[in-house]
Amino acid sequence: MEQHQLLPHLFRTEYRKIIAVICKVFGIEHIEIAEDIVSDTFLLAAETWGQKGLPKNPTAWLYTVSKNKALDFLKHHKIFAQKISPEIKNTEPILYELAIDWSNKNINDSQLQMIFAICHPCISTEAQIGLALNILCGFGVDEIADAFLTNKETIYKRLTRAKEKLRIEKVKIDLPSQLEISNRLATVLTTLYLLFSEGYYSTSQNTTLRKDLCVEAMRLNLMLIEHPQTNIPEAVALLSLMCFHSSRFDARTNQDGEVILYENQDTNLWNNDLINKGEYYLNLASTGNKLSKYHLEAAIAFWHTNKKDTTEKWENILQLYNKLLQIEYSPIAALNRTYALSKANGKMEAIVEAEKINLLDNQFYHSLLANLYMEINEAKSLFHLQSALLLCKTLTEKNIIIKKIQAIEALKN
Repeated sequence: MEQHQLLPHLFRTEYRKIIAVICKVFGIEHIEIAEDIVSDTFLLAAETWGQKGLPKNPTAWLYTVSKNKALDFLKHHKIFAQKISPEIKNTEPILYELAIDWSNKNINDSQLQMIFAICHPCISTEAQIGLALNILCGFGVDEIADAFLTNKETIYKRLTRAKEKLRIEKVKIDLPSQLEISNRLATVLTTLYLLFSEGYYSTSQNTTLRKDLCVEAMRLNLMLIEHPQTNIPEAVALLSLMCFHSSRFDARTNQDGEVILYENQDTNLWNNDLINKGEYYLNLASTGNKLSKYHLEAAIAFWHTNKKDTTEKWENILQLYNKLLQIEYSPIAALNRTYALSKANGKMEAIVEAEKINLLDNQFYHSLLANLYMEINEAKSLFHLQSALLLCKTLTEKNIIIKKIQAIEALKN
């Protein structure tokens, strides 16, 4: 790897490790200080390496410098506590003698503990995802804003409020008790699920960013199942789901960033290695006596990696959706079910079921009905396309729908 590429790469891979370890030492109430120390370390690396060349071990250099900066701060903090603020009641000086452990075990444990701290129920789901991207994945405010399709000021305020809430609630960076893990793990899995979805279903045209979001969600998920206390079937099933979805990532968009419908995807672009990993984790998840939504969604995703368009395939997908909706009803899952229903039982039956859902303010609802009405009722297909166009959020989506509208109008003429 060339020198100009190395530092960005190390920032992506090492920032999250360093921030987790130092923040564990400082406590989450001092997270901004930890962030400043790590940012200063990378800034110094950019200046020093540019002038003097790369050190023999760049990663070790980053760890050493960040440790020294952290210890320097703690030393000065002790002086501050002793000389300036002894009159302030309830002041608890940070012990600058605390060691900073860079062992692989402590790095992994610190990241896992940070996951549970970030996924504390005192902050909103959106804030949890934002903090996960920021702290655990090393994403900047601009990148997070791109992922959420919003402006950086909104993201900055969201992250600031979330950190303040964690500080007020005095959330600890440690692995909760086994009972608390059981209670909180569902929230952690939901955060990782949504983090992955932000990448996989994102309408952002930044393809690299979208893939990075998925990769980071999978990395954090893998960290969960590698720890004995958090290795539960639901977590394994979620990783299986992510593998299956990621296997079709490259086939989902064309060179212009336009979404390619499932039925039109080039199956040669599907990643067989990820499909095999998905099957491996799905089999691994088939233990215990609990059937979670992640098991069912992974099974649905598995059948979608079957390249043959058979009745058996769609009947299996349909039955799995039926079970999924019984476990946890979701209008979007119900909408997805109607596509499987159209493949298994025909478009007319699917149209009846889709219209019952009545998601009039959802562009995907109108897009699906437009697709189902195609070749059955052009007027209704055109109506739903125009409705979807009004609800689009990005130029890419609008261009796709406009092309479909133009195609229908051309047939009329």
